[in-house]
Amino acid sequence: MNLFQALILGIIQGATEFLPVSSSGHLVLAPWLLGWNHPGSAWYLDPKDPFQLAFDVILHLGTTLAVLVYFWRDWLAIAQGVFHAIRQRTIDDPKAKLALLIVLGTIPAAVIGYALDEFFERMFQQEAAAAAFLLVTATFLFLTERLGRRERDLEQMTWLDALLIGLGQALAIFPGISRSGATIAAGLARGLKREPAAHFSFLLATPVILGAGAFKILDLAQAGDLTGRVPALVVGFLGASIVGFGCIHFLLRYLQRHRLYPFAIYCVALGSISLIIAAMGWR
Repeated sequence: MNLFQALILGIIQGATEFLPVSSSGHLVLAPWLLGWNHPGSAWYLDPKDPFQLAFDVILHLGTTLAVLVYFWRDWLAIAQGVFHAIRQRTIDDPKAKLALLIVLGTIPAAVIGYALDEFFERMFQQEAAAAAFLLVTATFLFLTERLGRRERDLEQMTWLDALLIGLGQALAIFPGISRSGATIAAGLARGLKREPAAHFSFLLATPVILGAGAFKILDLAQAGDLTGRVPALVVGFLGASIVGFGCIHFLLRYLQRHRLYPFAIYCVALGSISLIIAAMGWR
């Protein structure tokens, strides 16, 4: 992987991790559509290269940094609320309640991801499946925009809301199903307003993204000496973190007045084009 590839993949990860268009789907389809996964290509990305594992971890850490920095005040308030709840032995504090909801929402993805890790790894080798799941993401966004009531704020969330949104996050383990899209759509389906649904989606993303990166770090012993690949790792990390931070800010502001339809249309377009290319054997 050269610096250009590292930058492009870092930007893709940073943008699509938070915009409701599926980072996993893009990281499967982008190298395929660009021809980077074909042996003999000057841009070839070798899936067996241990560096690929390290790079994947770095991208996750980059997006984790983005969400931690953007929501640092929220996380500080949540930590204070948890401390207060432990000391007072009550969860009357709204921030302590929010912490509990985040924990509940994290459970489905953690359990399903751990139990079916090898199955989902095989799914990442199937470009047509990633393209098809983009159409599923588009369907989620269209339906919840049409049917969601959008009446409640973050403070009015219940434990059932958190679990159902968490199930939406668990579905995003499939490449092509957007994590932010599935969780925001689940929030809208439960009657949350757009901006609070996105806010909770991003807070819920933090332990999952951090956990995924930490879990993969355990395998980094296979990567060997990466000293000569540090520039590519740094470029990917910076691309993911800086673009991720900007996309969080953009989407929260966008959803205050606008709908999710443009993202759904984009998913339909990319998914359909990719399926056609796969069916015609052009890649």
